[in-house]
Amino acid sequence: MLSLTPEQFQRLAAAPVGHLSTAGKSGVPHVIPVCFAVSQCEDGAAVYIALDQKPKRASLTRLRRVRNILENPQVALVVDHYDPDWTQLWYVLLSGTARLLEDGPGETEERRTAILTLRQKYPQYREMEIDDNPVIRITPLRATAWSYTSEAG
Repeated sequence: MLSLTPEQFQRLAAAPVGHLSTAGKSGVPHVIPVCFAVSQCEDGAAVYIALDQKPKRASLTRLRRVRNILENPQVALVVDHYDPDWTQLWYVLLSGTARLLEDGPGETEERRTAILTLRQKYPQYREMEIDDNPVIRITPLRATAWSYTSEAG
């Protein structure tokens, strides 16, 4: 399991949006913007993405990102910051595995904690009925980070 540096964790925790990359069996990439929350767990970092009530073209479990994760759990999440002042640029790229947290054995409590963490970060989730929805959990296995001021960023 991967532990993030304090700077990586802080940047991820504060960032409002990331871009999730998945691919199904065919290997065709699919990248979408996502709201996410990061947590430092006993066994390393975890990233949570809610399947929420924003308008979607398919049911939650038929979303392409979900189908891809079920076929191929290898994912990447990039979170970045752009600023006209290029000395403020940075990104964190996490590569790892994803799975759905539902109401299975050992998953219910983690899903509840994930939803609470997401609601703390995004006030919009406090009004949404997401308590029974699956949550995507990413277990980062590798982190690549860069910033203008420090390649270790």
